[in-house]
Amino acid sequence: MKKVWLGMMAAGLLVLAGCLSDPVAEEMVTYVNKTMKPLSEQEEEVKELYEGVTGNNYTDDQTLYTALTEEIIPKYNEFLKDVESIELETEEMQELHEKYIEAVQIQQNGMLSLVTALEEQSFEKVNEANGKLNEARKMMRDYQKDIKKLADEHEVTFEKEK
Repeated sequence: MKKVWLGMMAAGLLVLAGCLSDPVAEEMVTYVNKTMKPLSEQEEEVKELYEGVTGNNYTDDQTLYTALTEEIIPKYNEFLKDVESIELETEEMQELHEKYIEAVQIQQNGMLSLVTALEEQSFEKVNEANGKLNEARKMMRDYQKDIKKLADEHEVTFEKEK
C-alpha cells in the first residue's frame, strides 16, 4: 500500500515582506504560522500511526483494520473537524482553505473505503480506496502550489524553520 500522507507547510514559516497593510498577506502569515502549524502536528501523529501498520510495517489485515477503526480514523476525524472549524476573512484565503478541506475529506473517504475493503476482503475496493488516497495527495500538492502562488502575489516569502 502506498504511503499517502499530505504534508503541510510545517517545514516553512512565512514572514512579512513589506505587506503589513495587505489583509491577504497578514491572514496568510497567521494561517500558516499559527492556525495550521498545530494541525500539522495532529496530522503527523495520525500519519505515524498509519505508517506503523502499512507498507513495510504491514503485518496482517486484522491489525490494519483495528488500527484504522480504533485509532487512525477517530484521530483523523478530529483533525478534519478542527480543519473545518477554521474561519478566514479574505476570499482568497477562504478559497484556498476550501481546497485543503476537500483534500482532507477525500483522504478521510479513502481511509473509510479501505476499512470497507478490509471488511469485504475486496481487492477491487482496495484499489478504489487507493485511488481516493492518491487523488487527495494530488489535491494537496495543488493546494501547496496555490499557497506558494498566492504568497508570491502578495509578496509573502517562505523561510525555512530552524
